[in-house]
Amino acid sequence: MSANHVIGILAHVDAGKTTLSEQLLTYAGVLRAPGRVDHGNAFLDAHPLERQRGITIFSDQAVFERDGLRFFWVDTPGHADFAAEMERALSVLDMAVLVVNGAEGIQSHTETLWTLLETYGVPTVLFINKTDRAACDVEAVLKELRARLSADIADMAGWHGGDLPAEVIEAVAERDEALLDRWMADDYSPDAWLDGLRRQVAGRALFPVYSGSALNDVGVPELLDALCILSENNVGKGFEGGPFRALVYKVRHDAQGGRICFFKVLSGALRPREEFSTPQGPARANELRLYNGMKYTPIPRADAGMLCAAPGLAGVRPGDIIGAGGGRNRFHTEPMMAASAIWDSAMPANRVLAALRQLEDEDPALSVMVNEHTGGIDLRVMGRIQLEVIRQLMADRFGIDMTFGPMRVLYMETIAAPAVGVGHYEPLRHYAEVHLRLIPGERGSGIRFESLCHVDELSLNWQRLIETHVCEKTHRGVLTGAPLTDVTVQLLHGRSHLKHTEGGDFRESTYRAIRNALMYARSVLLEPVCRFTLRAPADCYGRVMGDLVRMYANTDPPEMQGDRFTVAGEAAVALFSRYNDEFLAATHGRGQLQYRLDHYAPCRDAEAIIEAARYNPLADDTPDSVFCAHGAGYVVPWDQVRAHAHCPVEEA
Repeated sequence: MSANHVIGILAHVDAGKTTLSEQLLTYAGVLRAPGRVDHGNAFLDAHPLERQRGITIFSDQAVFERDGLRFFWVDTPGHADFAAEMERALSVLDMAVLVVNGAEGIQSHTETLWTLLETYGVPTVLFINKTDRAACDVEAVLKELRARLSADIADMAGWHGGDLPAEVIEAVAERDEALLDRWMADDYSPDAWLDGLRRQVAGRALFPVYSGSALNDVGVPELLDALCILSENNVGKGFEGGPFRALVYKVRHDAQGGRICFFKVLSGALRPREEFSTPQGPARANELRLYNGMKYTPIPRADAGMLCAAPGLAGVRPGDIIGAGGGRNRFHTEPMMAASAIWDSAMPANRVLAALRQLEDEDPALSVMVNEHTGGIDLRVMGRIQLEVIRQLMADRFGIDMTFGPMRVLYMETIAAPAVGVGHYEPLRHYAEVHLRLIPGERGSGIRFESLCHVDELSLNWQRLIETHVCEKTHRGVLTGAPLTDVTVQLLHGRSHLKHTEGGDFRESTYRAIRNALMYARSVLLEPVCRFTLRAPADCYGRVMGDLVRMYANTDPPEMQGDRFTVAGEAAVALFSRYNDEFLAATHGRGQLQYRLDHYAPCRDAEAIIEAARYNPLADDTPDSVFCAHGAGYVVPWDQVRAHAHCPVEEA
């Protein structure tokens, strides 16, 4: 059995990532000849959309064996609109290759990738590509890498075995006290230093750098050899033994619509038809697959460290831990924008929704929200390119022509003080009453649930059902109908009927109780705030800083670096998301700008946005309740429900 090692390749768009993958896979024996992005025949960009657009959209893998190791090579998207897809792949990597465009240097998305690699603790090797370009100055790029990414950058100067370069020997010794003592005593040992290098790379204490031209096949075999050498003795640590445990990182659907879950085995092993736990309950994988590009082979066992796939596993989502322990990984990349879907009215809305739900199943960064009263569908997305891909997928996969309304900022709502709501649902032969208290939560906490209700008052199975209904849907705020967030929902009281209560009754009463509480609450409109970093020539300083002041940006002190300056800070997405084109024009294309969602904060222009939304909270989820008298149900308006409640109503 080969030891398994997962290596991902990441880069800013157009850095040559896919070209490098093609060359490396050719040397590894996966391909007879490298494909070309511009020729539309790249092995890992096999989806028609990728070949049509010439960019990587989906993360795919190749498998090869070398020096007694089995390597999984994962190609990830480079465009910022697909950063969520990249991050899901990043969560299963043992090592990463970060490609830097030698002609352009560090670009905006490069630093975002570096931050994510640091967050996930992934050992990283860098490759400076396009050294054949006249604009490429390797020494200058190395200097920039040390200044902007890490001082622990080590130029390996083409090393792929044998004695290490003198500078690397010194760098390894500086980061290992025992080796430093030996180095000072002229007691150099190639094997000891190589082991030290492996440990330091695995611990992110040192970052090897290679350079070359993927297009012209320069520096690629050296990189492949080095990756194999550095992977030895660092493969499978912590994987062997123990019960089966795996991380789901991707969901896809085949041409027949069949669902396929991709996962990395973290410990133990799994055989077909063995039962394991999932967040949705027990499950079995009737078949296990090993994918190599678009093709797969059935395998009798999934071992620790492998990337595998299994058909089915309904309800399992990327980020889920399956097997022992359970749980869920939270990803850091989140959308900041929304758009409304538009389609031919002759097409049934339920068919459109089912198709979008399948795409949502594959991409957790895509959130599909339905207005139950109008039938309209809103999408939370990363950007315009992602919308174009969704439009093409809807046409190609489902035969549905779709367009989208204008992109808009995705606002959210929360509350500023506790509020209590009552939900009662009692049409004839139905009964359920729920009392909930909403409490402001920490920023970024989402919706949480806790019960203060004793089981003598309401049995535990009903309480768990209420928790399910609290967390199962996106609850809308009452200011603009934006999603509710950062709220803890406390169950205060509940009542059921021994004969007439059904599960759906508590769903109705829970929804109504939340809405009822929001009608009493001090609601707050939240807007997304991004963290940005921009670099520009010094002669643009006044113009750029003036723009940031105009956008009410909160900036750190600018840093001057020769003839360029760098400034980082925070700004509201509503203002900053439109700034990219203006910034490039102001800097004549010489500036670099990156930003990502950092947090939500109270909206600066809340009154105007609420007024423009003209949202009627009574026309959406109802805050009213249904009571029963004389054998018939009747509706009680939200502000009169407390007087009719069967349980005692507590103060907020």
